[in-house]
Amino acid sequence: MFNNTAALMQQIALGEDSVLELKAIEFKGNQVTGPHRNSMANELAAMANTVTGVILLGVDDKSKSIVGIPMDRLDVVENWLLAICNDLIDPPLDCIIRKMPVMAEDNSEKVIIRVDVPRSLFVHQSPGGYFRRIGSSKRQMKPELLARLFQQRSQTRLIRFDEQMIANANPDVLVPRLWKRFRTVISPVNDHEFLLKIKLVAVDEEGMSRPTVSGVLMAAEHPEEFIRAAYVQAVCYRGSERNAAYQLDAKDIMGPLDEQMKEACKFVERNMRVYAIKAPNRIETPQFSMNAVFEAVVNAIAHRDYSVYGSRIRLHLFADRLEIFSPGTIPNTMTIDSLSERQSSRNELLSALLARCPMNVNAIGSRRSYIMDKRGEGVPIIISESEELSGRKPEYKLLDDAELMLTIFAAKPPGGEGLD
Repeated sequence: MFNNTAALMQQIALGEDSVLELKAIEFKGNQVTGPHRNSMANELAAMANTVTGVILLGVDDKSKSIVGIPMDRLDVVENWLLAICNDLIDPPLDCIIRKMPVMAEDNSEKVIIRVDVPRSLFVHQSPGGYFRRIGSSKRQMKPELLARLFQQRSQTRLIRFDEQMIANANPDVLVPRLWKRFRTVISPVNDHEFLLKIKLVAVDEEGMSRPTVSGVLMAAEHPEEFIRAAYVQAVCYRGSERNAAYQLDAKDIMGPLDEQMKEACKFVERNMRVYAIKAPNRIETPQFSMNAVFEAVVNAIAHRDYSVYGSRIRLHLFADRLEIFSPGTIPNTMTIDSLSERQSSRNELLSALLARCPMNVNAIGSRRSYIMDKRGEGVPIIISESEELSGRKPEYKLLDDAELMLTIFAAKPPGGEGLD
C-alpha cells in the first residue's frame, strides 16, 4: 500500500479515506500533547478491526500540509506510539513504524512517521470501546456487529482461524526447508502455486501474498514473532506444589509445531523418574507412558485455540503428576465426558499438515508413522496407558470455559526397589 513516496504524496493530496489517516503532532516541552493518547488508541484499534491501512503522523488532516516532526523528537513520538499500542489497546496491537523524509510544499525536507496498521487477526478494544473505520472516520460498533465480528474472527467462521492471513508478514518468513517437506509427486512445480494450494499462503485484497496462521506455525523458524504465545512453557518442580523455589528445570519451547511436540516430549522424558527393580532381571517402570505423553502433547498443540491472545500452552511436571494446559474451550459440541468417544478438530489445516509430518518422537508402544492420524485414537491411548501404569484415570477439566487442563498421574514406585 502506497509503495513509494510519490504514491503516498498523491494520496495525502486527496485526503483521508478508509485506509489513510492524517495526524499533526503537538508538543509541550518534550511530551506529546496532541492528539490525545486515548483518541489515538481509538483510531489505531478502529483501523485494525476493519482494514489494513496507514496513519501518517506529522501531516495536518485539514490542510493536508506536511508539518513534519522535529528530528530531536522522533524517538519521543515513536515511544509514545508504542506505549499506546501496548498499554491502551487490548489485545496489544502490532504495527510497523517507519520514519520518512518527504518534501513539503515549500520544498523543504521534513520528516514524518508512517504507521502501517494491518487488519488484525483479533478484535481490539481501546479506551472508548470497540471501534471500526467507516470512510475517514471511526464509529463505535453496536453489540450485534461486535458479536458478528468476534464470530468471524474465531474458529467458527467459514475460513477457519488457522487459514487466516497474517497481514503484517511476508511470505519469505516461510523457510523452504520446512515447507518443501509437504510436497508430493503430484504437487505443483511452481513454488507459489504449491504454497497457495496447501494454504500456507493466501492472497489479500490488494493481490499481495501473505503467510497464513498455519504457514507461520508449520514453516517459520520463529512462529512466536507473529503469534506471540505460540509456544510451550515447560516447567519441572521437585515436589507436588507449583512453587518457583522448587523448580528443577524450565524451558520455553519454540519453533515449528512438530519441533515443539518433539522437544516437549523430550522435556518430560528427561525430567521424569524411572524406577528399577531386579526380579531377577532388571525391570524399569517410568512415571509416565511416553506414548500417552506424546498423544497428550500433540492434542494440546494441534487443537489449541490460536485465536486466544497471550495464552501459551503450559506443561508442568511434578513428582506425582503431569499437567498440560491448552488455551481454548472444547471445540464444537464436545464435552469432557465425550472426549474419549468423539472426534473433532478445531484446526483442520494444521491437523492435515501434521498428518504429513513423519513421527519424530520415540514413544514406546506407538505405532504411528506420522505425527497425527484421522482415527481419533489419541484420548483413548492417553486414558488407557496412563491408568494401566499409575492405577488412576487421567482427568480432564475445563477452566473458566477458556482452557482445557489434562492431569496424568505418575506411577508410584514399587516397594523396596532402587531409583534411577
